[in-house]
Formats: sequence, structure tokens, C-alpha cells
Amino acid sequence: MDYVLELCDVTKSYEDFKLDHVNLMVPKGCICGFIGQNGAGKTTTIQLILDIIEKDGGSIRVFGQDMKKNGPALKEKIGVVFDEMGFHEFLTPKEINSIMKKIYANWKEDLFFNYLKRFSLPAKKRCGSFSRGMRMKLQIAVALSHEAELLIMDEPTSGLDPIVRNEMLQIFQEFVLEENHTILLSSHITGDLERIADMVAFINGGRIILFGDKNEILENHGLIKCKKEDLERIDKEDMVFARQSAFCTEVLVSDRNKCKQKYADMVMEQTTLEEIMVFYVNHFMKMTQADSSI
Repeated sequence: MDYVLELCDVTKSYEDFKLDHVNLMVPKGCICGFIGQNGAGKTTTIQLILDIIEKDGGSIRVFGQDMKKNGPALKEKIGVVFDEMGFHEFLTPKEINSIMKKIYANWKEDLFFNYLKRFSLPAKKRCGSFSRGMRMKLQIAVALSHEAELLIMDEPTSGLDPIVRNEMLQIFQEFVLEENHTILLSSHITGDLERIADMVAFINGGRIILFGDKNEILENHGLIKCKKEDLERIDKEDMVFARQSAFCTEVLVSDRNKCKQKYADMVMEQTTLEEIMVFYVNHFMKMTQADSSI
């Protein structure tokens, strides 16, 4: 398989946080959703990939090459969208076009202005007056206008209204339909990733907890709904985490087919990426609390 991104045992330590031996392989031509709660390590991982910050250990390869050694050439092939606009607010899209022409060898001026028109972005208006949705569209227009083969995006749909988010997701899907295009999309809006992602990587506390085909992850996991007294019948090795309320007990299991047969008298439902993320986070919080009490 041809991989666009290869992270092997990547580490980065801060005083209060550690990215702990992250391994991530993103195949060419897919949308890889990168999920996790705020502070889990998503932005740190992206900054390491882009060589914005120095890693402490491990290796990172982009298009099969070391970003540290081949950064300028590789960045020509990468489009980047962050959750905050990276352009000075006094600039207009027309002025940004003039700047980008001097930065990217493959800058396509006509394509950029076509995107401005498609996104209803005024070319001569200062982008500091743009709404959040307009600012995100401007970043995406720039990212798509220099023949990038890889888009790396950090929370691009956060804070957008549903109409604008839907438009953004359609653009991302169109992008990967073209040959050799790949997206790494960091987001805590799991519903967006459930809709468009092919692969999913779930990071928690600086570690990759789950990684694989999105459909397989959703198919393998299931949510058992039972009475509180039935919880004792479920083997601990089968459950990720159990959540109890006054009316029902919900148990996330990682092998739905096995548990469906094993606990045939209990209700087994399909689950979502959001529920999977929440249950795993609670599982690891419980483990951390148990370790700290020893």
C-alpha cells in the first residue's frame, strides 16, 4: 500500500503533556479522520508533521520523504487549514493571491479566483471583516490553489453553522475524488467524520487508541443496553466501559458479533464515533484514577 503519511514511534514531551510513541499510517487517496477531545494531542501531531515544532523521537515521512530534509519541496504538495486564519486581517484575497504567487511554484491564480467566486468571497474586501465561515473558505481556497496532493486540516469545521459545514464537507469529498489526493482531517465533530472519512485515528492522552477503517470500527463496536443487575453477567474482558443511569445501563463492547451471541437476551445496538470516543475516554480516565490511587 502507498502511504502519504508515516509516523513511527513519534514522541514529544512538554512539562504537562507527552505525545507517546504515536504510530499513524495514512494511505494515499483517503480521508483520514483524526479524533480526540481537546488537549488529546491532535494539534501537536499536526505541528510535528509540518515541522513547525521539533519532535523528541521517532520518524515522520511525508510522501515517503523526511520533512526535515525535504521541507520546501514537500510543502509545495501540502495544503494546510487551521482553525484560525493565518493571514493578516488587513489583507484582501486579491493581495493574498499576489503573495501566494511568490511562495508557491505551482500557484494557480485563475483557480484561486474561481474558488473565491464559488465561495462568494469578495476579492477586494479585507479578510479581517470576514465571518468565521468566510475565513475558513478563504483558507481552503488557498490550500486548493497550488496543486496540493495532501490537505492537513485542524478543526476546519469547528464553530461553523450546519449549512457552511455541509458545503465544506462536499468540497473535501470532491478533492479526494481526484487522483492521488489525500486528507488528514482533525476534528472533534465526529458526525462530520462519520459522514466522509474512510479511516479514523482516535488519540487520547497523547496515545493512539484506535486506528483503522471507519466502517470496520463502527461495525466491530456495539452498545449493549441492559438492566443494572444484568451488568454482572457481562465479562469485563468484553466491555470497554459501562455507563449507568437511573433507567438503563449501557455497555460499549469492542466485538459486537461475539457479544450479540454471548448475551443474546440483551439489546445490542449500533453505536457512533462520538459514543465510542466518549466511552474510551471514560475507560482510560478510570484506569488513570485507579493507577494514581495505588
